[in-house]
Amino acid sequence: MKVLLWLVLLVALAVNISSSFVFDGAQQAVISVATGLAALAAGITLYVTRDKRASQ
Repeated sequence: MKVLLWLVLLVALAVNISSSFVFDGAQQAVISVATGLAALAAGITLYVTRDKRASQ
């Protein structure tokens, strides 16, 4: 599960960064918002499901 979340986070960040170079206008904004939300959701889920013992 966590491997999939890390994959989603990394792919979303990569697409978000590269979308500004490939797309323009409203299409770039929609892709940026969608990948940003996916990255936030994956990051928050990874934070919530982290191993509590390792952080001490």
